[in-house]
Amino acid sequence: MSVALVKSRALLGLSSPLVDVEIHIGNGLPAFNIVGLPEAEVRESRERVRAALLHGGFEFPNRRLTVNLAPADLPKHSGRFDLPIAIGILVASGQLEGPHCAELLPQLELVGELSLTGVLRPGAGLLAMAVASHRESKRSLVVPQGNAAELAALLEPRVLAAASLAEVADHLKGLGSLTRISHHRPPAAPMAAPDFADIKGQDLAKRACEVAAAGGHGLLLIGPPGAGKSLLAQALPSILPPLDEDHAQEVMVLQDLKRSVAAPAWGLRPFRAPHHSASAAALAGGGTPPRPGEVSLAHHGVLFLDELPEFARRALECLREPLETGQISIARALRQVTFPARFQLVAAMNPCPCGYFGDARCRCQREQVWRYQSRISGPLLDRIDVQVAIAPIDEAQLLAAGRAQASRAIAERVARAHLCQLQRQGHPNAQLEPADLDRHCALPEAAQTLLVRAARQLRWSSRATHRVLKLARSIADLDESTDIAQAHLAEAIGYRRAIMAEHA
Repeated sequence: MSVALVKSRALLGLSSPLVDVEIHIGNGLPAFNIVGLPEAEVRESRERVRAALLHGGFEFPNRRLTVNLAPADLPKHSGRFDLPIAIGILVASGQLEGPHCAELLPQLELVGELSLTGVLRPGAGLLAMAVASHRESKRSLVVPQGNAAELAALLEPRVLAAASLAEVADHLKGLGSLTRISHHRPPAAPMAAPDFADIKGQDLAKRACEVAAAGGHGLLLIGPPGAGKSLLAQALPSILPPLDEDHAQEVMVLQDLKRSVAAPAWGLRPFRAPHHSASAAALAGGGTPPRPGEVSLAHHGVLFLDELPEFARRALECLREPLETGQISIARALRQVTFPARFQLVAAMNPCPCGYFGDARCRCQREQVWRYQSRISGPLLDRIDVQVAIAPIDEAQLLAAGRAQASRAIAERVARAHLCQLQRQGHPNAQLEPADLDRHCALPEAAQTLLVRAARQLRWSSRATHRVLKLARSIADLDESTDIAQAHLAEAIGYRRAIMAEHA
């Protein structure tokens, strides 16, 4: 036949819409045209496909060849259309035919970039495509063999792995069979984060980390250089509750969209720590086509911003909406792409430019301190639940022998509190909506009076007051208490002080 249709998939954010790859071979001067909004890497597939076909022993039709990627208004990018284009040319030119091919081809969706020798190269975004294919159709997705290991982590894959164009052609001819990828959950990976047992002193900061981990709350550590802020933040993943399979799959799909990023081992929460020179686009995401930024790569994990005031103001302000909604939308002229961004913000900062505010070594003027701290806007600070001042520990305590409480013991308490929250409301306390507070965060009369007085004296916003209630709920969960006691609320209030108030 002179016309062939092969199913494939594009990639738009986390969605993977179906694409019809239509190939027509007609009379006229020899030409090879690709239409349907192809990006440069798709247009370049002409040379890769030509070389792969000839190297595989096939004939390349010396006629007028037109490839249409439908729908025409959907941008197509990357080399993943090489394989469906090559198979379509073989079918349209009559080199792949027969009842076996006619029966199998409509049951397949093909994606994969070809080398000049016909070998299929692994690519990015295949996890999102496999999820979409399984959810939207009953067809099997044919992918490069190099992506087989990561795709096996999917809960219910319907995926065939191929090493080359020749293997796919033999499968359609009935001369061989492609390997079907079966679900295989990778073994639990060891935690690489520092252990809390190795951190001397800082009991208040460790308790704050425990409360933040239990409820998924944001955390800001304020203190002089060398006090242990970064070490505490890096140790936080060692006490976070484990990921379930659905969330672990979401993490792997997001990491796969940006293949230059090393994905965490299966079941581990991501820990992203961009440098303070990162731009707003690096944090929020962007590019053409849109790619996830650090806020999305930290989905279900930790986004650690060290030296918080040194980040550009524009970059920090882009965190405000995802901290509230758990997602971020990247708008372009023709399309809008939404990525999930349910991350736990952990930040560290010095109290002043020199870092020693309140110490005899500090030479900063009051105006300099105010200007430095004002780099963090009130709306962003309002969204960080736990704000803790850290003081340097005594030298004798630092050099004393012995170990503190290990991360494993803290993680067990955090896991119990997290499970309690899932059973009660289905998500961590940090994600409680205002409508849920009356039901899950009811206060006794004395505690309510304390909260009203604190909110007025510290001039909290309604958001800050609600976040104190969520913190108190997490502290009560750690104590395995059904009700929020006044002591739980008092501890939560202690975590919600303004920066200047801590160091005035």
